[in-house]
Amino acid sequence: MATITETVRRPQVRQTQCFIGGKWIPAASGKTFETIHPATEEVICEVAEGDKEDVDAAVDAAREAFDHGEWSKMDARDRGALIHKLADLIEEEKDELAAIETLDNGKPISDSRNADIPLVIDCLRYYAGWADKIEGRTIPIRGNYFCYTRREPIGVVGQIIPWNFPALMTAWKWGPALAAGCTIVMKPAEQTPLSCLRMARLAQKAGIPDGVINVVPGYGPTAGAAIVKHPGVDKIAFTGEGATAKIIQREAAETMKRLTFELGGKSPNVIFADADLDAAIEGAHFALYFNQGQCCCAGSRLFVEERVHDEVVDRLRERNLDRKVGDPFDPETQQGPQVDEAQFDKILKYVEYGKKDGAKIVSGGKRVGDKGYFVEPTLFSGVTDDMRIAKDEIFGPVLSVLKFKNVDEIVKRSNATNFGLAAAVWTRDVAKAHRYAANVRAGTVWINCYDVFDAAAPFGGFKQSGLGRELGEAGLANYTELKTVTVSMT
Repeated sequence: MATITETVRRPQVRQTQCFIGGKWIPAASGKTFETIHPATEEVICEVAEGDKEDVDAAVDAAREAFDHGEWSKMDARDRGALIHKLADLIEEEKDELAAIETLDNGKPISDSRNADIPLVIDCLRYYAGWADKIEGRTIPIRGNYFCYTRREPIGVVGQIIPWNFPALMTAWKWGPALAAGCTIVMKPAEQTPLSCLRMARLAQKAGIPDGVINVVPGYGPTAGAAIVKHPGVDKIAFTGEGATAKIIQREAAETMKRLTFELGGKSPNVIFADADLDAAIEGAHFALYFNQGQCCCAGSRLFVEERVHDEVVDRLRERNLDRKVGDPFDPETQQGPQVDEAQFDKILKYVEYGKKDGAKIVSGGKRVGDKGYFVEPTLFSGVTDDMRIAKDEIFGPVLSVLKFKNVDEIVKRSNATNFGLAAAVWTRDVAKAHRYAANVRAGTVWINCYDVFDAAAPFGGFKQSGLGRELGEAGLANYTELKTVTVSMT
């Protein structure tokens, strides 16, 4: 494994404190926590460990900014212009933000530069354009009345984001909330707080008023829980594990907060024998191994029609053996480390489960090197639906291949899960593709492609993969309340 080099400039870390009411302040307790570079296990810096007292201060700042500040009352076009300015500043610093993302998360710099940060910019610009297009309707009701509706900002929103796409998840949450006129208290993942904190500085530089965006780094059971329980928070938007979402549902019940969740998946990716196999194999490889397998919508259950099963497995094995794993700051690296030791250990544990349950390991399954949280791209064949590697979300570079015979069977097997985030199908038969898309229980279905995202296209899950939608007009609706106004015309 290559060592960290100066091939790409390492970023300076400037923001490590809580950002509350436009000020950078230490945690009230004085506590800090370490954030680690997962490729070397070295400490990057110490970050303020926010807790209830810091969340209280952040909510107060957000409440003041919403109730008495200019943000929600500002001309909507001016609000959009400020969001555009934030996107412009991120674009000016895109190389530094990409390097921060790679340093804190471990993802390859080529991914940070070419995928994550461009998508951040695009998302913010998309929602900047929505700011002055949030409209009500006039409704012809019975009687001599004039009836209309208004879309109003929901208020103070608590946003809790994961570690797999730190900057992008920040943008997915901030974009619609800011466009709607809401104010924000965000808790970034404790593993990866640095890009969110940097973006908060850029938001202030863009002219977004103090108190509109507040960031409290810390841990879920302390800072996260305080946001969820706080009576001054009107809505919670959470991306992460289903088990945590269930805790949030229970804790939020007391104050009847609005909730949206984007949760996990065990997404079926189906290759029919009549598919363009070159495209399907490349797509299936990308669907699982992109971002070290740390994607909620990863195509981790690869169903292959039995006539082409062996060919697909052999070619995936070749792709894995050619995959460059190592230094995430090397532009040639294709796979970096897992985000932290806990995730690394979980993945290797599931590799052992796969072996014990009778699956055949075709490639990978081991640690790479002796420093950093690197796992070989791992491929299992001979997997059955009841195996743990076929049922549980592993969130790592572990692909399970399962055989199938026909379209009726594959729809049933695809749906035999509590998840329903995404699915994909590869075939030249248009009717078969649409038949599958219509019957699979998933929030997103890709046909002859995978991981195609656009800020305009809603994303979210059926079943235990979530509540509500991110992105698009649907994502914006999560941050507004609908008010009906009826006027007597007599």
